Amino acid sequence: MKQELAIQRLNELDKKGRYVYMHRDLSKIFHEDSARSLTDSLARLVKGGVMERVARGVYVYALSRHKNSSNTLDLIAITLRRGDYNYVSLESALSSYGVISQIPIDRLTLMTTGVKGEYKTPYGVIEFTHTKRAVMDILTHIVQENRPLRVALKATALRDLKRVGRNNHLIDMEAMYDH
Repeated sequence: MKQELAIQRLNELDKKGRYVYMHRDLSKIFHEDSARSLTDSLARLVKGGVMERVARGVYVYALSRHKNSSNTLDLIAITLRRGDYNYVSLESALSSYGVISQIPIDRLTLMTTGVKGEYKTPYGVIEFTHTKRAVMDILTHIVQENRPLRVALKATALRDLKRVGRNNHLIDMEAMYDH
């Protein structure tokens, strides 16, 4: 695919707020004839600064007007675990509630029904921790805030932290039970 045509198609999607893609999304957008030509096109677009490869099989449109927003790391996480239930929990959620004093600036801690894993991206580290909780249990203990990912309730984030055996000495128990 020619770079100008790729930029034109990506700009149209960027206007709608879409700028994080899986490899297979780009094959549909670029209409390449073969997997090899898509791989070659992506390599040229990455080299040309049009696309950023942020994780295996995940790309960010480098010219996006949205890419430096606070939502980019969330969108990368959603793309990495598309089809699974994912929510902000553990240290990331507890920090946002003011329950722990340390603020994870470059790390996003998530619970997922998918596989566990850690991804280092140019936008920060994404840490997935697997949960065996039932989907209905998950849905009743998370909230939708002003971000793409849902967030665990305060008590749920603490329960997740204890359940996975993480260090809980930083927890301010007074802040935990303040309303």
